[in-house]
Amino acid sequence: MPRAAILFVRIVEAMNYRIGRMAMYLLFLLAGVLLWSIVAKAFWQPPLWTQEMAQFTMVAYFVLGGAYSLQLGANVRMDLLYGRWSPRRQAAVDAVTVFAMIFFLGVVLYGGIDSTIYALEIGERSRTVWRPYLAPIKIIICLGTVLMILQSIAYLIRDIARLRGEEI
Repeated sequence: MPRAAILFVRIVEAMNYRIGRMAMYLLFLLAGVLLWSIVAKAFWQPPLWTQEMAQFTMVAYFVLGGAYSLQLGANVRMDLLYGRWSPRRQAAVDAVTVFAMIFFLGVVLYGGIDSTIYALEIGERSRTVWRPYLAPIKIIICLGTVLMILQSIAYLIRDIARLRGEEI
């Protein structure tokens, strides 16, 4: 494999590993928000922001951890046949099916960028009582999608290398 391809895979996987590990800590933020919601409802007036903040935190956790999950192979597969195949055959099938995933993520990114631009231009806010701006979470969704596309390309390079009898 060309050195540039190997370097690309190593950089993308190192970046996704670090971002994914940091995203894991968002669960503590989520737990804190939900705990505050419970305490505040028990002793004071229920806060208006906790449910939506918990949703935003969960979206960030899920989207930023997506590429990391892909990297670890924790994604869902139809293992009916796949698990019985040789690593070389798995790489061949993955090298073909990864294009469907990249296409899907490309469509998600296209719509996400369009929606983010709209949110930034008009200052789009949620329709709830709290009314937070939506652009920050939309930017996070776009960033997470880009990370998953990069990880998918890194997987494609790994599969091509495996088909050539090399390991990265």
